[in-house]
Amino acid sequence: MLDDLDRRLLRHLMRDPDMTVSALAARADVTAAMATRRLDRMRASGALKNVRAVIDWRALGYEVEVSLRFILDKTISTAFDDFIAAARAVPEVIEIQTFLGRVDVRLSIVARDMAEYQRIYRHKILALPHIADIESLMEVARIKTAGPLPI
Repeated sequence: MLDDLDRRLLRHLMRDPDMTVSALAARADVTAAMATRRLDRMRASGALKNVRAVIDWRALGYEVEVSLRFILDKTISTAFDDFIAAARAVPEVIEIQTFLGRVDVRLSIVARDMAEYQRIYRHKILALPHIADIESLMEVARIKTAGPLPI
């Protein structure tokens, strides 16, 4: 379980994941050695996986992001594994999620423009195995992304 110090360290880390351990320790009012031990313990327990870069795809020239929701042909026992393996091989797929319910898989696709998206869709997405149905949702605005948890 997390104690108050662990939660304090995580709150500061969520606000500024690039801060050094020394800066994190100072903000949490502990020594750098104590902060390091706590972070190491949280990593070992799996509570803290890693710190990652958040990429602004638009800043890199990718103006189109589309969410595709798939229903797979579940009469084929390897449908999920085959589909996911093939989707991972598509470089423009930036996220893959699986679900319980009507929708089986969701992919996020980025493209530089609509013409490129159509090429990706026609030549790469429609070639994915075991698709029974696809629904496309075009992102208009991103209102909230993953933010700090209330810990």
